[in-house]
Amino acid sequence: MILEHEIPNGSKLYFGESAKVKREIEKVASDVLDANGFEEIVTPIFSYHQHKSIADERELVRVNDEKNNSISLRADSTIDVVRIIEKRLGRNTTQKKWFYVQPVITYPTCEQYQVGVEYMGEKKLSSVLNIANDIFKKLEVEPLIQISNMRIPHILTAMFDELTLEDFRHFNIEKFLNLKVGWLEKLVYLQHIEQVDELLEIVPEDIKVELLKMKKLCSEVSCDKSVLAPMYYAKMLYYDELFFRAISDNEVFARGGRYKNNDVSSVGFAIYTDIIIEEKVK
Repeated sequence: MILEHEIPNGSKLYFGESAKVKREIEKVASDVLDANGFEEIVTPIFSYHQHKSIADERELVRVNDEKNNSISLRADSTIDVVRIIEKRLGRNTTQKKWFYVQPVITYPTCEQYQVGVEYMGEKKLSSVLNIANDIFKKLEVEPLIQISNMRIPHILTAMFDELTLEDFRHFNIEKFLNLKVGWLEKLVYLQHIEQVDELLEIVPEDIKVELLKMKKLCSEVSCDKSVLAPMYYAKMLYYDELFFRAISDNEVFARGGRYKNNDVSSVGFAIYTDIIIEEKVK
């Protein structure tokens, strides 16, 4: 029996203080992004293209349009924003810096509010990571910035037949260590930027190139709290190189990275509004 006051599990209800905090978070982020030259976009909640973003299509909430074509509720904003700007608005705007304040919805009834940013045609992740840090500073939250590189898991799976990307998604540390490779073990335990130089002397050249990118990003970002996580692999299909997560007490405040769409590199991130609301309303 479903009572009149019940709402579906995973859906969101904000009122009173929590609604006020939600509005303040979105205003602070919007003001910072507007000051940095970003314009706002609100994308349709229905999409034909979500399967291009989501690794596990079981997360999609699917329906059909009037011609019986399969569509889904918006489970990720990045690819839809880029696609709409490039394919639908391309002749009407030269703007490359966009942000959005909107929820995503995943199966079966999970809502997640986000403030998202896409900087199209930009390759430097630090250009948006520093903006995310500025937003966190103004919101008076101090998450740990975890820096990864999606190229490293791909290189390692090509190098070792025993490894799959699922091992990296689930951080199968036992399987990594069972390979009995000295430099790989050191890579597994790499956390701090001062450890990188020692690794650069012993890792294969392909790994060295990607570690140097991570080291360079650390030097470009304005945050004191940061760690390296070279074995982390994001579940989103489009991230292809440098990537970051903002974490506090095992909660993820934001994710972002570099990605490609039609051979054009871009960078972006999403701040998870709900998590920050929970942090502030205790």
